[in-house]
Amino acid sequence: MKYVTTIDDHEHIVEIIDEHHVMIDGIHHDIDLESVGGQPIYSLLVGGRSFEVHVYPADNGYQVLVHGSLYLARVEDERERRLRAALAGAIPENREYQLKAPMPGLVVAVPVIEGQAVEKGDVLLILESMKMQNELKSPRAGKVFRVRIKAGDSVEQKQTLLSVV
Repeated sequence: MKYVTTIDDHEHIVEIIDEHHVMIDGIHHDIDLESVGGQPIYSLLVGGRSFEVHVYPADNGYQVLVHGSLYLARVEDERERRLRAALAGAIPENREYQLKAPMPGLVVAVPVIEGQAVEKGDVLLILESMKMQNELKSPRAGKVFRVRIKAGDSVEQKQTLLSVV
């Protein structure tokens, strides 16, 4: 089965050959992926390199946390992609991006304020979870529209933290 995976506006063609082999953009990879204790945490081995990956469902894909960096990933099979492309002109695009907590945790810092201009990659907030501090970054340029949390707040997974327009 082939999938189109979009991460940070870059598309990748992923073909699952079997449970230990995939092709990504035409390059073969040996992998091993195991869930850790039934949590949304995975142990991923790719070509002998080990990664701890946190994967959380989001409204339009997944939030993937690797080495403290958060990525927004949309995964579509070929049929879904064709259908979305056919409907693209009919569906108005929502310009507001809502940053949601990828996991439960404690807000350590919010270095932005409402009305502040931000660039793609700017840190919007720092969230501590499982004794790790994670910088949640803006996926695009815009203006901070509404901040719904402050440093010291405990947040739940999928809770809306702030918006960028």
